[in-house]
Amino acid sequence: MRAIVLSAGLGTRMGPMSQITPKPLVPVAGKPLLDHTFEKLDAADIGPVVVNVHHLAGQIEAHLSPRIADGRVRISNERDALLDTGGGVKKALPLLGKQPFFAINSDALWLDGAVPALTRLRQAFEPRVMDVLLLLVRTEDALGYDGPGDFIPAHEGKVLTPIDFRGDAPSAPVMFGGIQIVAPSMYDDMPEGAWSNREIFRKAAARGRLYGLVHDGRWFHVGTPDAVLQAETQMNKVGAR
Repeated sequence: MRAIVLSAGLGTRMGPMSQITPKPLVPVAGKPLLDHTFEKLDAADIGPVVVNVHHLAGQIEAHLSPRIADGRVRISNERDALLDTGGGVKKALPLLGKQPFFAINSDALWLDGAVPALTRLRQAFEPRVMDVLLLLVRTEDALGYDGPGDFIPAHEGKVLTPIDFRGDAPSAPVMFGGIQIVAPSMYDDMPEGAWSNREIFRKAAARGRLYGLVHDGRWFHVGTPDAVLQAETQMNKVGAR
C-alpha cells in the first residue's frame, strides 16, 4: 500500500522558525516530525511514499535523499504553486497508483495503542462500502487542538462508524487526526490547482461512504512552538521517543 505525506505547507504558525526550517523537519523529542511519520510507515511496510514539497523544498529533499535514491520516496514538486491538501494529492496521483492509499499530514504526531494506527486503518478499510476512512480523535484527547471538532459519528460510541460533517452543530465530538485512506477515484472529477481535501470528505459523506476509526492512543497536533513543547512533555511522560 502506498502513501503520500503532505509536506508542502508554509508552516507560518511556527513563527520565525518557519523561515529557516520547513515544518516537517521541526524536531520533536529529538527527531524531525517527518522521521516520526516514516518510522510508522516503515513499521507497517507501507511504500513507496510520495512527499510533496513547496516551502524550503530543497531541505526536505536533502533530508530524504537516501530514501529518494533507493526508490522508497518519490517527490511531487509543487515549487511553482502551493496546491493545498486536495490539489497536492491530485497532482501526485500518477505516483500513487490505482489502489487506495494513505494520505498523512506531516504535522500529525501520534503514539499507537495496542495495535498501530496504520495497521488498524488498513484492516478496517472496506472498499465495497468506503471511499474514505479517516483516523478520528476525540476532541478532548487532542493535544494542541482547540477547535470545535469536525465530524459527528452516525453511531456514537462505536470505534468504526459512518460520519458526516457537523453542519450547523456548535461542536462535534471527534476531529480528523490527519491520517486517512482514500480511493484515488475520488479525485477523478476534481479540478487542478489549489483546494482542500475537505472537499473529498464532503463528497464521500454525500455518498454515505465516509467512515471514521477512533484512535486508541495519544495524538498531538504540532502546529506551533508551544505545541512542540507540549508534545515533548507528554512523550517524555510515557517514555516515547
